[in-house]
This record gives sequence, C-alpha cells and structure tokens, in this order.
Amino acid sequence: MSAAVYRRFGSPEVVRIEDAPKPSPGHGEVLVRVRASTVSAADHRARGRTVPAGLGLLSALALGVFRPRKRVLGMDVAGVVEAVGASVTKFAPGDEVIAMLGSRFGGHAEYVCVPQDGAITAKPRNMTFEEAVTLVFGGITAHAFLSRATIAPGAGVLVNGASGAVGTAAVQLAKEMGAHVTAVCTGVNRELVTALGADRVIDYTAEDFLAEGRSYDVIMDCVGNAPFERVGERINRGGALLLVISDLKGMLLAPWHTRRSGKRVTSGNVPRTAEALAQLVRLAESGRFQAVIDRTFDLADIVDAHRYVDAGHKKGNVVLRVAD
Repeated sequence: MSAAVYRRFGSPEVVRIEDAPKPSPGHGEVLVRVRASTVSAADHRARGRTVPAGLGLLSALALGVFRPRKRVLGMDVAGVVEAVGASVTKFAPGDEVIAMLGSRFGGHAEYVCVPQDGAITAKPRNMTFEEAVTLVFGGITAHAFLSRATIAPGAGVLVNGASGAVGTAAVQLAKEMGAHVTAVCTGVNRELVTALGADRVIDYTAEDFLAEGRSYDVIMDCVGNAPFERVGERINRGGALLLVISDLKGMLLAPWHTRRSGKRVTSGNVPRTAEALAQLVRLAESGRFQAVIDRTFDLADIVDAHRYVDAGHKKGNVVLRVAD
C-alpha cells in the first residue's frame, strides 16, 4: 500500500510516499481502507517535534528520541471497513466509518487497523468522506474539552483561536449548548466563524481580547497564549479555563490554580470516545454541525499539505484525500 512515511524529524520534505506492508486486522480490530484524513497541527508538531515549552523530554519519549517511533502520521480517518479480525461484532466489511487514531497515528496511508472498541463510529450519511473526516480531530477534541466545563444556556464562552480545526468545532458545539460565543481570530475569518454561530468576533490583530475588560464563564484556548496567569481575572468564579494547548508549567499548575481560584483549569490529554464521535455524527446528520475545509490535497501531495499547515493560517481543516 502507499503511505506517507517520515524517518526523521524535520521540515515537510522529510515526508515521502513509500510502499508499505498492508496491515492485517488482529483480534478485535477492523481494517479500514482510508478514503480521507487530515493534516493537523498535531501532525505538524509530531513531524518537527515542535512542542510547547518544557514538553521536549515527554515528546521524545512519546514520539521517538532519535527517529520517529510512528513513521506514518495522521490522527484521524474516514473510510470503508475492508476486513475484520476475530471477535469483531460491531462492524462488517463495507461499513463506512470515521475514527480517531490519536497517538497511534497511521491515517496517512491507504489502510489502517482500528480497535472496534476505540473511537470509531459510522460515517454521517449526508457527508462525503472528505467532509466527514473533519468531525474527528477537531470535533472530538473540542467536545472533550467543553465537556469538562459547565455550560448553561446563555453562558459566555470565548474561543481563542476560533478559526482552526478545534476552534471551528468549539464555536459550533458551544453554540449548540446555548452559549453566547465570542470568537477570537483574524478579521478575515470573521464571516466564517459568524456563519458557524459566533455572536461576537474579536480580531486579535487589532485588539487584545482582554483589553475590553469583559469576563466569561468559559475561556477555551486553542492557541497556547492564554495561560491562567494572563486570563484568570477574566473568568467568572465557578467558570473554567480549557487549555487545549499548554506548556509544561501550565499543565503542572492547573490543579493548583483550580484549588486556589475556584475556577476550573484543565489541560492535557482528553478522552476520545466512540460515543463522542457518534454525537457529532448525529449533529452533522441533522444539519447542526458543519464541515469546515480550507484545502484538500491528494496523498501524493503530502509535502505541500504539510507546508500549508506549517504556515499557520489554515481555516478549519486541511483534508488529505487518500483514495477514491
């Protein structure tokens, strides 16, 4: 099978298309013929081992010290079940599915094995594979973090980095919960996030969202520049700071800030479940969750896809078309 393989850390050019052995499903696994994946910020960080301050050692242990431990990137897939392993009862060949691979990676290849008890569920019937895969990385991450906060109807939620994969999903999900959503992004993305449900938009290139003095029930930081020390005073008591991206200091101090302030501060890994994916599918099938695609690249153009993500200006998702 064809796969996008990287054998050393570095720039986009370290990724090459190679022939790789086609995997076989083990006990409790399904073999998925991948139709689409995304090139995410997580792929960017893993490929270049570009991580927040203080996480270098941890990333080396997870990703590899001298060379990559997982040579095929891609944290999400949409595709068709081709075969199933022993004891698989939830899926059958021909089923159209989406799945979150997480730190297992492997989505940038024609085939990948997924545990039937992992984060895998039926694809939305009203979406193409390219559209459906956008629910996975951004959607399941946003869902997991927002689930850590109490969001009542009318709650004020600010999403910092609202135009990325996680941010566009967070705007939609927070609005679905009945929140009053403030989106922080560049002015050129105002129309996009407004169409997704944002009630207010703050252009960070023209204004610091803290400067207006407004407070929020929840601040969700998808960028990594809103630690508690900076934004804590702008969170209402009983509210939450959701650090989707955080350095080691922020992660270590999160429990202390929570106890001291009466405001929940949370970061780090979040559970990614089939139930969460299924909920996103239901929203998509009812027209209440939109796919946000910036650009689509073929697998053969994987280097160009990485270059585009590296530029840091993508809107929503960069989709990788793996097979027709």
